[in-house]
Amino acid sequence: MFPLLTLFALSPHAEAGSAGAPAAPHALAELALVQADGTPLPSTAGKVVLFVNVASRCGFTPQYDGLQSLYAEYKDKGFLIVGTPCNQFGGQEPGTNTEIVSFCKLNYGVDFPILEKADVNGADRAPLYQWLVDSPTGGGKKIGWNFEKFLVDRSGKVVARFGSSTTPQDPALKSAIDAAIAGK
Repeated sequence: MFPLLTLFALSPHAEAGSAGAPAAPHALAELALVQADGTPLPSTAGKVVLFVNVASRCGFTPQYDGLQSLYAEYKDKGFLIVGTPCNQFGGQEPGTNTEIVSFCKLNYGVDFPILEKADVNGADRAPLYQWLVDSPTGGGKKIGWNFEKFLVDRSGKVVARFGSSTTPQDPALKSAIDAAIAGK
């Protein structure tokens, strides 16, 4: 019986209150998302959200420019971009939360929310990325590099995943955003 309990405790899908870790969140609304300045991210309920793991010293860093343009284009339609800084890929996000936000604003005019720096893979993966990756759309596949994108519809369902090389102006990404905004 003891080995079974040990296996259950190590299961990533153990229920809250069991001998193991808390259950993985089942919905975006269950996640406590904290911005880089330490304040809670306002509710995303009813919004279409693009989550992007970001880094300021990456070959994909210029995507911040496109992300900001995308945000400006769609924000009045209930669209939000949320960046999650991550230093797991080549040490390309070494700064503090304050330095990261300052870099984004000064270099790219970013005014969409930036969360606290977090891991997106491994044992310390942030609950947000556990939820995104474990979704049917995420397919359980780990994050490959900086600037991967997950699109969540107004109902809180992950509806699309895009790799790092998909630019913010890519027609497939914009089409998915348009469909999510339209409720399709």
